[in-house]
Amino acid sequence: MRIFRYYLPAVLFGFGLTTAYSFEGTKSSADSAAAVGGVAPQGALVSGCGNLRSAFLGRHAGGVEATLKSLEELARNGDVGAAWELGRKYADGDGVKQNDQRAFQYFGGLANSHADEPTDTLEARFVANAFVELGRYYLMGIPNYIKTDAVRAHEMFSHAASYFGDPDAQYHLGRMYLDGQGVGKNTQQAVRWLFAAANKGQYRAQAVFGALLFKGQSVARDAARGLMYLILARDAATPEEAWITDLYDAALKQATTDELEAASTMASRSRSRFASRRPGLCATRSH
Repeated sequence: MRIFRYYLPAVLFGFGLTTAYSFEGTKSSADSAAAVGGVAPQGALVSGCGNLRSAFLGRHAGGVEATLKSLEELARNGDVGAAWELGRKYADGDGVKQNDQRAFQYFGGLANSHADEPTDTLEARFVANAFVELGRYYLMGIPNYIKTDAVRAHEMFSHAASYFGDPDAQYHLGRMYLDGQGVGKNTQQAVRWLFAAANKGQYRAQAVFGALLFKGQSVARDAARGLMYLILARDAATPEEAWITDLYDAALKQATTDELEAASTMASRSRSRFASRRPGLCATRSH
């Protein structure tokens, strides 16, 4: 399956939580109301990155130059992990000069060559991550190289979310449907993807879905469960992700004592379940 006929882009963007539908797709009475708090631009995910990189780099010891040479040779010979690691290195400027064009080319090569990778392999996780990175490049664009293209971003996220079941792609896809970016607004679809990602432990999805659930703006209201997701998201968020803490704080101010107690109990029970889920993509940028 060939994904592109031309080179792709990625703009990290912010989304507003606006339109509201019930989970079954019927409009709720809160249709025009804003969700709890605002949502800041999406950054890169770090969950699971150490494990994924260790699985590959554990067998490639040596200095920076030796490692880079080894990676390049392996990538030329079709090693999926090596190509992904090179893309990540150029995206991050890790041991090499930061170069989004080179990163894009490595991720694009993986997507072009391995779009139909069997989903039960370690390689599939690298490929799924490459699709997510390409989607974000399409949203962001690369100056003098790739123009922003939200439609193409949607295609990248959609493939990773649907075929690979990647929770990070599902989160990005849900956000695009929520705001109508690159696709028509569809809150029913947004909730579907956000719920799928949140149930896999994707903490940004937990924050957004939890806020909607707490207010009953896209699903039938369940304040305790919504607050549970917000607690889990708050615990996983980085210090730079103040928008998640803001969502939690806003809900906390409105929650009853019983709702908070129930949410805390559910969160305690859920932590181990989410910790055992397959991690999603690894960090490449923290915009």
